[in-house]
Amino acid sequence: MSITTVGIIGAGTMGNGIAQACAVKGIKVVMVDISDAAVQKGLATVSGSLDRLIKKEKITQADKDAALGCIQISTSYDDLKAAQLVIEAATENYELKLKILKQVDSIVGPDVIIASNTSSISITKLAAATSRADKFIGMHFFNPVPMMALVEIIRGLQTSDATHDAVKAMAVALGKSPITVKNAPGFVVNRILVPMINEAFFVLAEGLATPEDIDAGMKLGTNQPIGPLALADMIGLDVCLAVMNVYMAEFNDSKYRPAPLLKEMVAAGWLGRKTGRGVYQY
Repeated sequence: MSITTVGIIGAGTMGNGIAQACAVKGIKVVMVDISDAAVQKGLATVSGSLDRLIKKEKITQADKDAALGCIQISTSYDDLKAAQLVIEAATENYELKLKILKQVDSIVGPDVIIASNTSSISITKLAAATSRADKFIGMHFFNPVPMMALVEIIRGLQTSDATHDAVKAMAVALGKSPITVKNAPGFVVNRILVPMINEAFFVLAEGLATPEDIDAGMKLGTNQPIGPLALADMIGLDVCLAVMNVYMAEFNDSKYRPAPLLKEMVAAGWLGRKTGRGVYQY
């Protein structure tokens, strides 16, 4: 299958990042969200990101204009009919994703592949809620999408080889380095990463070190580009907690219990960069 138009549901951080990654490669994008304000904000974010690349002399003004020309914004799912691949990039909430996917499934043609950018929810379970389980797949991008090379391609139990191969080829066309993963909570990267972040909150709560020293220790000791607590603030503490809750429910193993401090900070509304306060203040 030749994928020339990609539909993206959600114009937030992940959605507009995926839109940019597609558009700079000349792939047409239809980016849909619930309000005009949301899609306009998403488009403005892409524009600002491209401006930064111009300043770094990575692209030209003409490249930016061409990329923006590839992006159509909309508040109507009907506009997704032009796509050969639709990527759901909504908030990490099972019921919300299920509602969106059922709606998209009923609108787009039977040959259209539907992918979810979920970081923790079962692809097999989501696929089963559609009429095209063999054409459903996980396509997990990493933030910031334009910069991060990895895409986890997650096969549900029902995903066909043709669907997997088409999506893998699409990821390579975007300049990404895809890895293929079997369906399991958290897949590979987040299965290892988020419990590490959660453990950092246990360490912080026990007063073993300051946030700065915990992050410095992991950066200098394990060569990570960012410490786990600063990364939690970037991801969103609510997202980290939601992922840990999924692991706890799915594995029923106490090693996945969310750190009480993480739960307390989320209850306080200290969600990280997006609220101006998390482990650190912004």
